[in-house]
Amino acid sequence: MSNINSGKRAQWTNSIGFVLAAAGSAVGLGNIWRFPGKAYEGGGAAFLIIYIAIVAVIGSTVMLAELVMGRNTQKNTIGAYRQLRPKWAGWGVLSIVTSFIILCYYIQVGGWVIYYIFGYILKPAEIFANPTNYFLNMLGSDTVNGTVFFPWLGAVLCPLLFIGIAVYIIIRGVNKGIENFNKFGMPALFIILIILMIRSVTLPGAGEGIKFMLTPNFSTITPDIVLLALGQAFFSLSLGMAIMITYGSYVKKEENLAKSTAIICGMDTLVSFLAVFMIVPAVFATIGSENVGKGGSFAFIALAGVFEKMPAGVLFGILFYLLLFFSAITSAVSLLEGSVVAMTEQLKIDRKIAAIGLALIMFLIGIFYTISQVSVDMTGVWADYENGIFFPSFGDFMEYITDRLLIPLNALTVCILVGWVWDTKNGINEIRQDGKFRFKLAGIWSVSLKYIAIAAILIILVFGLVFGKSLS
Repeated sequence: MSNINSGKRAQWTNSIGFVLAAAGSAVGLGNIWRFPGKAYEGGGAAFLIIYIAIVAVIGSTVMLAELVMGRNTQKNTIGAYRQLRPKWAGWGVLSIVTSFIILCYYIQVGGWVIYYIFGYILKPAEIFANPTNYFLNMLGSDTVNGTVFFPWLGAVLCPLLFIGIAVYIIIRGVNKGIENFNKFGMPALFIILIILMIRSVTLPGAGEGIKFMLTPNFSTITPDIVLLALGQAFFSLSLGMAIMITYGSYVKKEENLAKSTAIICGMDTLVSFLAVFMIVPAVFATIGSENVGKGGSFAFIALAGVFEKMPAGVLFGILFYLLLFFSAITSAVSLLEGSVVAMTEQLKIDRKIAAIGLALIMFLIGIFYTISQVSVDMTGVWADYENGIFFPSFGDFMEYITDRLLIPLNALTVCILVGWVWDTKNGINEIRQDGKFRFKLAGIWSVSLKYIAIAAILIILVFGLVFGKSLS
């Protein structure tokens, strides 16, 4: 178990453990079920080129700033803010609240993934017969018989199993739990992803999808597409969620933070690109290019048609949802760790009690995320300039709070604190470790953090809060 409570703080065993854990956090469901659809919508290769540029200039800048905060202070997110500037501790609390809310609904979606793993193992014919009804049955609605019921499997049992796995990993500590799991989970994720991609690109008719994604067509690039790439790059890297500050606090002074940041961002981008060539060619080859989509309904409903028409489709369906499981559980572990370590260090609560207690509260709140989809009329309240006051479903309301407000606000705070208040000179010193590591891009990083990243985050906030557009 981690020795956080014993006075000696846990650290990653080596750079491999840290990079895999951080990459596991960054690689989430959005890489697999959102990114391919966005890349297709953005015109293929042109979108991919713009995405790489945004990750390199903005995403890596903010990630490095968060890692610097963590390693410099060697404290949880709240403690890191407090040590750098005592009056800013409240922003650390807000970051923890953000990760708490996200995990409330992430637990549910992770449970849905488990539901589908068992579904493709036990009753694939039922999924193929009516993919929409199978999905809605998980949420508590039977469209065939016109009935609504409480979704015990989709809202309770499967999510409970999902968060139970995450809690077990957290309880085992930073090294034996998080680090060891990611050393297994991330290679497993890459192996499954590569197998699925190879199967996809070798399907008859997949060539058109490959050609589309490899042919740059910059005429399709509009301001909206650039914003789409900006939002995807920003939200894909687990920024503004107390994760990278927490994981950075476990990094030894002997590690090269700038190099590690580049590798983490590279791995996250590689997963997204592999997912593109896993999804798009397969959809082109089976159900037609017009059906390329993004999000949960695409992953759970539309892809059933792909697996039904694909040779050995049931097997590849199982592998696909196992892929989603690994991407979801590594992210869930990182989200829970940020809250758990804050409780153990700030409130001196035992790690096991903190993990179980927090997970139980998140799980109970998350149930409302699932039942508000179709089985219970439960709404929140939101307002923006474009739509005025309106009442989204409770599930959408939870996502609005985090995606459109809290995540970009937290990242903006990091940029201002590290870039202007604490000053990038201190951050650069932390990266260089008294000249031990070279950091040739120090000047570029400083300018990007102070100006470019802040401008990009303000754009995300404006479009989310004023125009009601989610860029995640």
